[in-house]
This record gives sequence, C-alpha cells and structure tokens, in this order.
Amino acid sequence: MSHTRSVRVAVVTGQHAYDVPRFQALLRSLPGVDAYPQHMEDFAASAGAVRSWYDAVLFYHFHQVTPSAEQGGAGKAMAEALARLGQGEQGIVVLHHALLAFRDWPLWSEIVGISERGFGYHVNQRVRTEIAAADHPIAAGLEPWEMVDETYTMSDAGAGNDVLLTTEHPQSMRTLAWARRYARARVFCYASGHDDQTYANPSFRTVLARGILWAAGRI
Repeated sequence: MSHTRSVRVAVVTGQHAYDVPRFQALLRSLPGVDAYPQHMEDFAASAGAVRSWYDAVLFYHFHQVTPSAEQGGAGKAMAEALARLGQGEQGIVVLHHALLAFRDWPLWSEIVGISERGFGYHVNQRVRTEIAAADHPIAAGLEPWEMVDETYTMSDAGAGNDVLLTTEHPQSMRTLAWARRYARARVFCYASGHDDQTYANPSFRTVLARGILWAAGRI
C-alpha cells in the first residue's frame, strides 16, 4: 500500500436522514482522506474487487433489519458483503447512528464491540469530551472540548476495546470513541457526529480524520 496518496474511503449511508451538504463538506475537509459516499445497497451490490479497492469503509447508516441470504436480492448482497468485513486489512469506521444499526445482528455487535445495543437518545445536548488515552495516535495532543450533539444511552465499550474518548454527561453512554480489532481489520467507533454542530467542530474533525487514517493503517 502506498502512503503517498490519500486514503480511499467508502462512506456507506442509508435509512437515516442527515445534512447532506454539510456532511459532504466535512468529508472534503478531512486531510489525507478521499471519500466516496454511497448507499448501503450500492456498496453491497458492487463487485468484490470494487469494494476491496477502498482502504477503509466508514459506516453512517441505520439499517435495522438483519440481512440474510434467505431474503434474496439486496438483503442477500448486503449479508454477503458485510460478512466479508475483517477478512482483509481494510479498515472499518463506525460513526454515530451506525453504532445502532442491525441491533439484533451478532455480527454487527461483534464489529462494534458492544454485545447489548439497546439504546435511547437525547438531541441537542452540550457534551464535554474527555481524553481517555492521550498516548493513542487518534487522541494524542487533544484537549477536552465541548460541543452540542445527540447522545446515546446504551452499554459502554468494555473489554477488548481501547477507550479513547469519554464523557460524564448524565444522558450519554460514557465511552464516546474506541478502537478495536475485528478479525484482521482495525475498527474505529465514534458515537459523536449527529449534525453540523459536530461536523464543524475542529476537534471532532481531527478525531474523525485520525480515526480513518488509523483504521486504514496510516498512523
């Protein structure tokens, strides 16, 4: 893998509304990242050689129905494509509401590192982010910061995860960002990222960019 070009990232969306222009602006602002947004169904339907062309896949989707071969069509393609995650070193990034996707699918729970993913949510919360692992390349040199975001109440990332960012907000899970391994792949999970109140935050952008680069094996 050449380290002179930008990291090629498939940005997978679907089943959840978001601010498209500002999210696109966020992706374009990330240094060293070349992003290719696409719906989950298009990602799954593309040939395996196309999917493997990306250095990392960033998931920002909210599909709830567990895909399976028995469904045929898009469901079968989705199940087969996602089952291949971790077979190689292609990085995986799971952002915000994608942590809540496929709630009843053990495979997705294993990828994100949380076995019980029942959740509640609270919009427009002022959240203070604390640094839990200042020696990790994703969090190195950061100072705590505040931003307005949607919070989730769900189980925290526990054993097998390197917790990077946390919060003490009473209406949020404690762990906000963590790194882990899934089979052969590096995985970066980040619970923040609801709308432009986070997209525009410099610290959020730094963490997301570094998380992508780390997942792709660049830092």
